[in-house]
Amino acid sequence: MEEYGRFVDWDKMDAGAQSQEAKELSCGELQELKQLARQGYWAKSHALRAKAYQRLIGGIPCRTVTPDAGVYRDIVGKIVGRRGGGALPLPEFVDDSLVPTYCLNAEGVGAVRKIILCVANQFPDISFCPALPSVTALLLHYSRDEAECFEQVCRILACNDPSRRLIDQTFLAFESSCMTFGDLVNKYCQAAHKLMVAVSEDVLQVYSDWQRWLFGELPMPYVARVFDVFLVEGYKVLYRVALALLKFFHKVRGGRPLAAESVQQDIRAFVRDIGSAVSPERLLEKAFAIRLLSRKEIQLLQLANEKALQRKGITVKHKRSWLLWWQNVHLAVHAENFKSEIVSVKEMRDIWSWIPERFALCQPLLLFTTSEHGCSLSRFYSHSEGHEPTLLLIKTTAKEVCGAYLSTDWSARRRGGNKLSFFGTGECFVFRLQPEVERYEWVIIRHPELASAGPEAENHSSAAAASRLPSSSGPAEPSDRLSPFLSARHFNLPSKTASMFMAGSSECIIIGGGDGQALYLDADLNHGRTSHCNTFNNQPLCSESFQISVLEVWGFRD
Repeated sequence: MEEYGRFVDWDKMDAGAQSQEAKELSCGELQELKQLARQGYWAKSHALRAKAYQRLIGGIPCRTVTPDAGVYRDIVGKIVGRRGGGALPLPEFVDDSLVPTYCLNAEGVGAVRKIILCVANQFPDISFCPALPSVTALLLHYSRDEAECFEQVCRILACNDPSRRLIDQTFLAFESSCMTFGDLVNKYCQAAHKLMVAVSEDVLQVYSDWQRWLFGELPMPYVARVFDVFLVEGYKVLYRVALALLKFFHKVRGGRPLAAESVQQDIRAFVRDIGSAVSPERLLEKAFAIRLLSRKEIQLLQLANEKALQRKGITVKHKRSWLLWWQNVHLAVHAENFKSEIVSVKEMRDIWSWIPERFALCQPLLLFTTSEHGCSLSRFYSHSEGHEPTLLLIKTTAKEVCGAYLSTDWSARRRGGNKLSFFGTGECFVFRLQPEVERYEWVIIRHPELASAGPEAENHSSAAAASRLPSSSGPAEPSDRLSPFLSARHFNLPSKTASMFMAGSSECIIIGGGDGQALYLDADLNHGRTSHCNTFNNQPLCSESFQISVLEVWGFRD
């Protein structure tokens, strides 16, 4: 233990957590390492965790020329000089006010700053890396000296495996990860998201804290357990744990009054004091109980968010970028420019908080309204086609208001000829605004025979057939296959799985499908009906049969 404890203040460490004798790390297969990391096999042995980190970080594929311990010894004197470590200013790409000590002694606290300055010298392309101080401080715990810690940090930063994401090093990557986290919260933590929307004026600002929760606020025993699994399984683990933290926050604090101006600080305080509510084991158990998107899907979603930011010119952190971001997101639905016969500005902003983050950067654009264009399904199609995604809003004569977010261009209906053809992705959802606000997550419904049997089977689709489809997602797919959650058109991917979320023909529109659950609109756009089931928590979207007062279709304008 002493071999790796030079920088540790043992009086601050939990003695019980270091009481076990060191074990051996003999396994070599990834699956075995994954199991050991999740179980906390090396969590109670300081020396064993140090050896595990050396092995895992040493196996990271890196650039040909990656700074090592020898480089550190050569440059540290020139960069630091005679200044004490505690007095060293940190580079601009990290937050100087957020350097966790993690039970390090005075020498260790100073060493963290020295190492970060030397990293900045060797990686001039890093422009934004808020997680670096936390990662450096943690690795210093399990390093023999500063040079060894420097080498491990450099290997993480120099990873050149395109399929393996580790820590963000640019503002673009960081901000797109915040958007992706917002997308995941919207899908997997709907109760917490609903609370955030209700109490916070700036939900994205709250979610932009997600890495700070992990690499800043989370206590040392927790962040070490997270890092154990992160080194084996990668970036996806960070999303899992942050989602679990938000779920626990909602469970513990959701019933108490929360002020809009303090919710961000409330979450930080909860994470700092998480030991009073949740153990590290329970946190990881909750994190891995979340049935998250595949790693490939998350990478694609993150890439789409990066492209959305690039289109808006938000690529570096400076005052103008933040102002542009704020204008794009928080003024997307501007009171002076928005007019609808169905929803208010506040209601449209609520809907905007549900849509994928990459489209929340866009402004709403009215494409079709029955008040102006008449109740013609052909006009509905002609005004809606060429736009992806779209937002459907319906107000009934009984003053009910409901709608749907539709991820796919309506022109995709033509693949079935004159027959009813289903399409769309798992990003589709339906919602109700009046009499009560509710968003319903749509189930992924697969119809394998449509994917494999060709056009003849596709043409056999009908509303009746849709009602007989199973509502479960079926057996788990291999990790290298995509679910219908992401749109093949958005990501230029081949799709082998037919998904059933929206359908259209010259006779009707259907939104949803499977097990009798759907929203049906007749060709004259005057009448509609719904069929509901347990997907809607036994609460109908609106009346089973209704007359349409006004129908609007909105697009998304950059």
